[in-house]
Amino acid sequence: MADGSPGRAFSSPIMSSNTVSAVLEKQIRRLCLNDFPCGRGSWRRTKNGPCGAGTEPADALLDLLNCPRSPWRNDGQSWSPQASGLRELAVREPRRHLHTDFIYNYFTTLRIPGRNVSTIDEGLSKFSKLEELVLSVNSISEISSANLPKTLKSLELRSNRLSSLSGLTSCPPPQLQYLGLGSNSLGSHKDFSHLTGRHWPKLVCLDLSDCEFQDQRALVTALKSLPCLKTLMLKGNPFTLAPAYPGFTVDSLPQLVCLDFSWISSEERYRFGGLAGMSDLIEDVASVTVSLSRLRGIPDPLMAVDKKAPDFPVVTHRYFISYQFLSHQTSDNRGGDGEAEPDAASRAAEEDSICSDLQSNTEHQGEASVLQTAGPAVNAHENISATVRLSQYRTSKLTWSDCMDLSHSLTHTVGPLGDLKRFLSQGLCLSLEEEKILSWPAASEEVPLVKPSPTTKGKKGQKDEQVKSASAKDKPKDKKTKGAPQLVQDPPIRTVLASAHIPMHSLVHGSQRVAVVCDFGPLPTDSEVEAAHTQKDSERKMKEDKKKEDKGPKQKETSSAAQKSSTASKGTAGKGKDGADHTDPSVPDQQEPATVELRVELEKWRTPSEARRLTVAPITPKQGTHEEI
Repeated sequence: MADGSPGRAFSSPIMSSNTVSAVLEKQIRRLCLNDFPCGRGSWRRTKNGPCGAGTEPADALLDLLNCPRSPWRNDGQSWSPQASGLRELAVREPRRHLHTDFIYNYFTTLRIPGRNVSTIDEGLSKFSKLEELVLSVNSISEISSANLPKTLKSLELRSNRLSSLSGLTSCPPPQLQYLGLGSNSLGSHKDFSHLTGRHWPKLVCLDLSDCEFQDQRALVTALKSLPCLKTLMLKGNPFTLAPAYPGFTVDSLPQLVCLDFSWISSEERYRFGGLAGMSDLIEDVASVTVSLSRLRGIPDPLMAVDKKAPDFPVVTHRYFISYQFLSHQTSDNRGGDGEAEPDAASRAAEEDSICSDLQSNTEHQGEASVLQTAGPAVNAHENISATVRLSQYRTSKLTWSDCMDLSHSLTHTVGPLGDLKRFLSQGLCLSLEEEKILSWPAASEEVPLVKPSPTTKGKKGQKDEQVKSASAKDKPKDKKTKGAPQLVQDPPIRTVLASAHIPMHSLVHGSQRVAVVCDFGPLPTDSEVEAAHTQKDSERKMKEDKKKEDKGPKQKETSSAAQKSSTASKGTAGKGKDGADHTDPSVPDQQEPATVELRVELEKWRTPSEARRLTVAPITPKQGTHEEI
């Protein structure tokens, strides 16, 4: 190191490649401060020396450093703005000895993001004039503040693996003005004691976004002691989902001018005035209102009914939307139709009902798989804690129309907020379901009514005629006393027509509401479903016939005949008796997609009076609009 060679200075002892020093020394070596066109060498043209073909003036060497197409250009701005200046200095003043201490003291800004750095070693303290250090998106789990330069004014540690601040505050940089700790596993009560003015007397800007802080009161109490705090980032923490945020934070920190990248206006501070004295109303719960309104795009089930079909059974179609939501606490209805689970008993009954419906519909699984054109139902909540209970909710069931107004609005009061954050981060799944009910005339005492079984499906028309004739013989002659026959309903058959996943991460990152039109995609008609089943049956028969080809010549001939007949039937599909294609090209193939309007909104207190009204006054649902399961 006595000869001032930076190349030799940074070829020292081998250290772990995951330390900050190892990464920085590798970057400094890439500057090539002693190689062409930097440093002193035979390529330099001196005043008294000969001007040979292999020598260049200083201006030409600088052009080689800065020219965009030059192979010697080194874009050092990405990790430090001083990198390019250091190379230019090696060209302009080659006689200056760029020794190790000079290089360390030259840098004031270092940015090392995404380099898998896991340790801040003592080598970083050699940069004695460092003011800005960025170590985002690395693998740092612990920090020893003794290894940080005392001159630091800005420290960025976002998206690391920090779970504690004890090591950072043992001997913190006294001049630090900006501290970025976002997207780390911070949020314990011990962390509150490390965010006080005793540790950070000059801190102006603090980033704690996307952490796991749930106690808003404890955090705000600690932040009050920061005398110079002006800018604060808190979005993405669980407590930001509570109704008291941001009003309680703004009113508790009067010196704050910017919160979550938004300037605090005088009007907001006036409206929130008084919320700081209502800390007793703050709880670890949030109120989320889910609203579903207009449902469109479902094909008319009557269009697929055969006019020659018998009068019975009478088929009734009803449609509704179902979804899952957290059920830690009772859900309150605010004037909307719907079905919810207000207590554990009703939740258990609902789950039993859903299980029984699934068991009764096992024979329709093939049909359901065909109908899910918008993609299969996504289990978006697999990563939620096992202690979190999800309940099934559904809207009121409506008969078909072009536009069905569901008028569903439920306010879910849930907690803890950490579970709600994870739930919303994974999104909300909606399922469009159809309920089909078959109704039959009630059997009279004289003539018992026998419903057709699946084994006697071919004799259905004959039995219907028998029932009609029997009822015609026994009916009274007086037409005035004739009334509509009493109908008996079969158990409902429920089918999931389509499912969709709606992202909700914007609610976690500061938005108060999500209003979207959920697209389930086009739904196939009953004829398309039947055609799909027919095609599957034919393909299955063809596979069976192909397997029988190897068993004997007779079976082979039969199989070939079956294949020919199948091919002939496929070839004549869509053609008339004359073999011509009568498909109308003007008829559109695409169907209108099924959609439903969804709105999810977080409750937020805007004034102290609103906070008292929403927390003290009980919520009374409108009469006749709430149907409990």
